[in-house]
Amino acid sequence: MKTILFILLAIHGLIHFLGFTKAFNLAEVSQLNQPIGKTAGIFWLSAGLLFLAAALMVIMKVDWWWIIGLTAIVISQLLIVMNWQDAKFGTIANIILLFIVVAGFGSWNFHRSFTHDTEDGLSRTAGLPIELITENDIQHLPEPVKQYLRYTGVLNREKVINARITFEGQMRGKGKDWMNIRSTQYNFYDSPTRLFYMTAKMKGLTVPGYHAYKNGLASMKVSLFGMFPVVDAKGKEMNQAETVTIFNDMCLMTPATLIDNRIRWEEIDSLSSKAIFTCSGITISAILHFNEKGQLINFISDDRYDNSDGSYRQFRFSTPVLEYRNINGINVCSKAEVVWHYPEGEFVYGKFNMMTIGYNVSEML
Repeated sequence: MKTILFILLAIHGLIHFLGFTKAFNLAEVSQLNQPIGKTAGIFWLSAGLLFLAAALMVIMKVDWWWIIGLTAIVISQLLIVMNWQDAKFGTIANIILLFIVVAGFGSWNFHRSFTHDTEDGLSRTAGLPIELITENDIQHLPEPVKQYLRYTGVLNREKVINARITFEGQMRGKGKDWMNIRSTQYNFYDSPTRLFYMTAKMKGLTVPGYHAYKNGLASMKVSLFGMFPVVDAKGKEMNQAETVTIFNDMCLMTPATLIDNRIRWEEIDSLSSKAIFTCSGITISAILHFNEKGQLINFISDDRYDNSDGSYRQFRFSTPVLEYRNINGINVCSKAEVVWHYPEGEFVYGKFNMMTIGYNVSEML
């Protein structure tokens, strides 16, 4: 899609150079019969350059390319009206591009909430003192959890106050096809916050989604082109569900945070422990299962709600870990599935492959 848009913008931009060429008699332009003054020629050149700039910005993934594109369309259409007899068919290209520009604005505007929330979190955690994790910090933990933290390699490294994580993967609803997704999320642990922004491909269309969890309040919004709401969920069930989710992130992706005093631990046996996590008055629990290597291999909670059919229902939720990878000296979960345990059987509704992770970051990607 980006390649097609690039080509359309570039070709439409180059066509505008014909008006400049005719205005300054640089070459014979048989396609244009009406005279074009030099001032108008400058505007034809400006419109062409703006279309080319917008095309480059699309390829370079500059989110505000639509501002340049819209400016080019306005100038272009005014010039077309002034030279209607020769240039009227350019209106068709401008109309097509206008629809795409509006969609670009919608996606940019939808993304602004994520950007604003993330910048607030980064500003809040900037300059916070960060100590190292020592053996003393893990003495209160059950033995399997101690072994897990030793395996991950977080000891004698900085405590984690925030994390930036990017994923590629697939998701689906019950009875629906898989859709490819890409996501970027920022988690903050001074005041537990999870900001998860993803883009999904549904039947060739880009659908952005934003899950936000702040101060114990959660929301989930999914919108076609960032303008037409598909999902807008919030409420006490969502708050509890996302409390489970952020704790799941802590266990799988930011294991250094498991020393948090908001977690109460109960040892079950040599390879499993129960965790009770309380945040903003919401308490959830999960069972963590480990293997002999010290790896966390599954996270199971009965406190999460599924609303895939439009109503909230509580089912067992689990995230079996499929792979670990060493990233900057930390052994961390790099591939996992997310599973609902329905009465009729297990249903894998998500597959996630971690692409990057950074701890204690100071700026957005």
